[in-house]
This record gives sequence, structure tokens and C-alpha cells, in this order.
Amino acid sequence: MILSNEPGYYREGEFGIRLENLVVVQPATNLPGGDPERTQLCFETLTFVPFDRRLLRPDLLSPGDRDWLNAYHAQVLARLAPRLSADALIWCQAACAVI
Repeated sequence: MILSNEPGYYREGEFGIRLENLVVVQPATNLPGGDPERTQLCFETLTFVPFDRRLLRPDLLSPGDRDWLNAYHAQVLARLAPRLSADALIWCQAACAVI
């Protein structure tokens, strides 16, 4: 099953911002803290686009959130770099730089 993961922020009566990725549900194996006697599922990301840094407040991210974002941006760069022009690659490298 494919679904969208859409964390967002909404200010009532003013605006809303959503960051959206498509994910597919997959069987999971050996999840930390998981029950080996039960079938578990996980998400695999299908769409890879850098999050706009202007929408981020790094000082509000937990260490785990920061690690997730940096790992995601590393995946974005690895997947997109071979397909990008020189100028687009420079932009993507800046957009995916470690926070």
C-alpha cells in the first residue's frame, strides 16, 4: 500500500505548510524493540526531494529528528546527483548539507 506522510503546521485563519513524501508499507524485520513473535510493518520512502531549509528551525529539532533529516538528505543527494546538471547539483548539495 502506498500512502503519503504529510507532517504539517497550520495557523488557524492564516496559513498551513505541509511537507509531503510518498511511502510504501513493507514487511519489517528485526525492528529495535520489536516483538519477534509478531509480524511488523515499516515505511519505505518513494519520493526524494530536499526539505526547504527556510521552513526548518534546526534549534527546535531533537537530536533524533536532526539525525533523521540528515540521513534523509543524504539519500536524496545520492539518488538525485547522477541525474542532475552541474548547476542543479550545486543547488542540491547546498539543500542537502548537514544541519
